[in-house]
Amino acid sequence: MAGARPHGIRLRGTGRHRAVRPARGGRQAAALATVLSAATLPGAATATAAPAGTPAWPEGPVFNDPLGTVDQQHAIQTRLIELTDAAVEGSTIKVAVYHVWEAPIVEALVGAHKRGVNVQILLDSTSKTDRPDNTAYATLVNELGANRTKSSFVTLCPPNKSCLGDPQYGKSIMHNKFWLFSEVKGARDVVVQTTSNSTPSAHTKFFNDALLLPDNPAMYDAFSEYFTDMVGRNWEAWDYRTVSSGRYKAYFFPRVGTVNETDTMYSVLNNISCTYKDARGVKHSTKVRASIFKITRKQIADKLVSLQKAGCSVDLVYAETDSARSQNGRPGTWEGLHKPGGPALRCFNDDRDPLRPGQKLVTPYIIHSKYVLIDGKYDGKIKKVSFTGSQNYTAPALRENDELIVKVDDDAVHNTYLKHFNRVKKVAWPGTKDKTDLCRGVKPLPPDGEKPTH
Repeated sequence: MAGARPHGIRLRGTGRHRAVRPARGGRQAAALATVLSAATLPGAATATAAPAGTPAWPEGPVFNDPLGTVDQQHAIQTRLIELTDAAVEGSTIKVAVYHVWEAPIVEALVGAHKRGVNVQILLDSTSKTDRPDNTAYATLVNELGANRTKSSFVTLCPPNKSCLGDPQYGKSIMHNKFWLFSEVKGARDVVVQTTSNSTPSAHTKFFNDALLLPDNPAMYDAFSEYFTDMVGRNWEAWDYRTVSSGRYKAYFFPRVGTVNETDTMYSVLNNISCTYKDARGVKHSTKVRASIFKITRKQIADKLVSLQKAGCSVDLVYAETDSARSQNGRPGTWEGLHKPGGPALRCFNDDRDPLRPGQKLVTPYIIHSKYVLIDGKYDGKIKKVSFTGSQNYTAPALRENDELIVKVDDDAVHNTYLKHFNRVKKVAWPGTKDKTDLCRGVKPLPPDGEKPTH
């Protein structure tokens, strides 16, 4: 039936990438036909035409720049507040974010509720406990209530646990960072998948990205169903699943398993062919660029090394690994990535205080994005593919946390992310001189990069 809304196939214990490809009807087909274009940073892609006075919501990526102007630093926050302010009466906003501590974001959500918008918010329990003096959670509870059966609420995942992770694996977190808008002025079924928490350092210290998908009911419904699953906290019934819609594919975690074949990003990297010939018979090397906050999953580090040795050009910007320095002499991903013949590496974990020479920052400047860019032969085809989302390359992020990854099959989106990658690579410090304790995980940062104050 035209316009039918899809439900992802639920997979457990497989390494396959398989999902329902929905029927395209009406509004969905128009949305998926939107052509993205590489915009200047920190911008996004081409907006669809809208009547005069109606907001336009460009489909594609948005980036902040902690080293830029105030407007550039807050580009992602600004877009989220604009969408919240544009939510129409009777519509629904759903927010699943690890931490929310910012007054401007809270004020926008409270304002939306006061004008008749249903506002539903899911946070990790540490959003409340890591900042006991912060008033964000109390303000939201006072306005929205905490009853999950109502049309508006704010709620927390259980203490020291994600909403869908199996407790037998120990401590886990709800690490998602997505916003859903059922209807705003100028668009419906809007999804924003970001790497940014709603914390001050997310804008002024951390490089982040956000992917805006307006008028995409297939992705909206998939994200909304996942949101409902997390709010329901029924971890026993949870299955890892994927959903595809045109150029987009979403992967919903946690994912159970013990082998590489059930590691989603390992399977992604395993789909890469390092050398290929174009239509003219000219030989090329596939380029793999990754910008990642934390990489402590050994199989991912080892795969990046093997791809470089197989003829790929692999370039990694990271903020934190684990190492013999951080693991009582046991080698970690830092040593693995630095093996001879491994990828080009730059660390971005800069605790130098620009205002007080010689002093150290409590919260350093870091790369906080979690994206992989592939330019070459992927899954048997020559293409440009991008992956972004909330998931760091750590074991808990794969097996225990509530997380999301989105794949984008689009040259222009890839090229826009590539501009951001080159910008971050240029300013990364200590860069190639990455034998620092911060880069080697001796002083590991919390999952959101922010030091707790309790």
